[in-house]
Amino acid sequence: MIYLNDSAYILGTRIDATSYESATMRIMQWAEQRHSACIHAANVHMIMEAYDRSDFQAVLNRADLNTPDGMPLVHMLRRLANPRQQRVYGPTLMLHVCAAAAQAGTPVALYGGRPEVLGELQKRLVASYPALQITFAESPPFISAQELASDELVERITASGARVLFVALGCPKQEWLVNHLRPRLAMPMLAVGAAFDFHAGAVAQAPRWIQKLTLEWLYRLWQEPRRLWKRYAWNNPRFILLAGWQYVRGK
Repeated sequence: MIYLNDSAYILGTRIDATSYESATMRIMQWAEQRHSACIHAANVHMIMEAYDRSDFQAVLNRADLNTPDGMPLVHMLRRLANPRQQRVYGPTLMLHVCAAAAQAGTPVALYGGRPEVLGELQKRLVASYPALQITFAESPPFISAQELASDELVERITASGARVLFVALGCPKQEWLVNHLRPRLAMPMLAVGAAFDFHAGAVAQAPRWIQKLTLEWLYRLWQEPRRLWKRYAWNNPRFILLAGWQYVRGK
């Protein structure tokens, strides 16, 4: 088991050495303690967003847990902090937490995704974890993270009795939202990216062999070329150059 004894700053953003077991245990402890916590699943896109914006990097570095979601970050963390580090993928971590929440009787909330995706997601999660209590589920309007983080939203989530919040709005909007909610919601909040689409069956996940080859980005690009090509064309080459230099230096 890997605990949060080690972390590394990759292009200035802290990434934590952890595992599915350790991360889930901590999240459930925070839920039981009603502790407000921000959990992010970090990939190359997130690291480069943070590299370009110091205010966003500060948000990530204040987080309670930043897991190595992308394989390039796993390789970096093995080099810089923990040679045994494995991937802690946001969509898979969500399922681990749902399983633990179902077993513990801990209610959860879902925020993000299109209405039809959110409806299908709830059906599939309850089918997989019959004891899971989903007490809040909402597809938000297309407004800024700061506008979404209203007192009304805080009151509705709190009134639902949820103890864990999953947020799926895409990076960096979801990370900004949980940062805005952190002082007002006494629960762990997981920013899980495309997890809602994956688990609802709206978007197919890359096969494991593609993930192991660190080519998941290429699979995603093939699925959604119009939305993703600019992101990958701009971020991936820069990450390879900058992180490659950091990797060689070993710092």
